[in-house]
Amino acid sequence: MTTSLWDAVVGQERAVARLRACVTDPVHAYLFVGPPGSTKDQAARAFAAALLVGGDRPDERAARLALAGEHPDVREVRRVGAAIAKEQIEDIIRTASLAPVEGRRKVMILEEFHLLTAEGAARLLKTLEEPPASTVFVVLADQVDAELVTIASRCVRIEFQPIAEADITAALVGEGHEPAGAAAAAAAAAGNLDRARVLVSDPGLAARRAAFAAVPTRLDGSGLMVVTLVEEITKLADQAAASLAPVHEREVADLEARVAAAGERGSGRKSLEDRHKREVRRYRTDELRSGLAVMAATYRDALVAGRASRPDAATHAVRRIHDALEALERNPNEPLLLQHLLLELPSL
Repeated sequence: MTTSLWDAVVGQERAVARLRACVTDPVHAYLFVGPPGSTKDQAARAFAAALLVGGDRPDERAARLALAGEHPDVREVRRVGAAIAKEQIEDIIRTASLAPVEGRRKVMILEEFHLLTAEGAARLLKTLEEPPASTVFVVLADQVDAELVTIASRCVRIEFQPIAEADITAALVGEGHEPAGAAAAAAAAAGNLDRARVLVSDPGLAARRAAFAAVPTRLDGSGLMVVTLVEEITKLADQAAASLAPVHEREVADLEARVAAAGERGSGRKSLEDRHKREVRRYRTDELRSGLAVMAATYRDALVAGRASRPDAATHAVRRIHDALEALERNPNEPLLLQHLLLELPSL
């Protein structure tokens, strides 16, 4: 049962407090900045619902529709390609100029806007600066890159943080999962609740974490062992991404049911397929990041316990692994990055 519009926003008390205060006297644009799985998407719907009904009243029809993503005056815009397309920018500008369908206010939720090009940002800037009085923009971004700086300066910025392990564990237990499994998923999720919800039902999670933890003890200085370990790590990431299949199958089934009820036109199959491919790529990267973090923890634990025969080398290993974690964000050649990393790491 929904007791508050903000029930689905986890571990973001400061952001929610600011947004609650903004409902009474909203400005024209807000920028929600935070990593994937920080529940900023859920916060955007909750904020839109609160703007439509004037407060935290989840039982009202408009609020229920907004939380479900089905209100005609809450428009959610998702990219359909590698970046926000020019056609989408034009549609945003056109839609923003239209009057609300039901009430006195319309909310435009623009997702993944860290992928906006400089050209797209320039085209959208005037509309975002001076929208109709009835339109409120809520822009979502994982981070603020150079292309977004100008747009960010026109918005009230709301920060979302990676969710604390304890909050993720509590959320998973509240959804009916066993505490031990919920805690393990939270530890591996790196603050991402969406990822934790997949991991908590993943039977291979414990085995993968153990495999990553064992890598420093298996290194022997040979290139053959490095090649072997890189192949194993790559397979572990593939296995992790495969756990998304049940989630994607449910979404496809839901889409097919809607198509059967309403017809083929505008069904969004291609958009859904593209989104699933992006999610698989991101999930693989997140699994590698999680695994590398486990490896770094193995070196740190060895240092603390006095088991590292060369403390300086173990300390360097932790720094080198963190460098690799940062490099993963730049879409590198994964096998090459892992090979270079493992060749530099000492054996425990």
